[in-house]
Amino acid sequence: MYVKVHNSYRQIIAICDSDILGKKFEEGKKLLDVRENFYKGEEIEEKELEELMIDFAKEDATFNIVGKDSVELALKAGIISKEGIAKVQNIPFALILM
Repeated sequence: MYVKVHNSYRQIIAICDSDILGKKFEEGKKLLDVRENFYKGEEIEEKELEELMIDFAKEDATFNIVGKDSVELALKAGIISKEGIAKVQNIPFALILM
């Protein structure tokens, strides 16, 4: 999975599954664009990413999470709930403002 930290007035943490990086998904009026310039940062392993999610959640970061594995890991880390997950072409995503 990829993670990239964008520094703004608050940190934005972009996380996506490696296999969907650079792809677009459309469904009706919905578009999910997994752009490399936004999501492609460091490719890290699940355990390290889970710890990173938990740490950034404590810092009131904003999260943009795309992909089955990434969303499942965010659920496991406790930073999202199932109700906060949407899908485009069966690709799950979650936007979290802490």
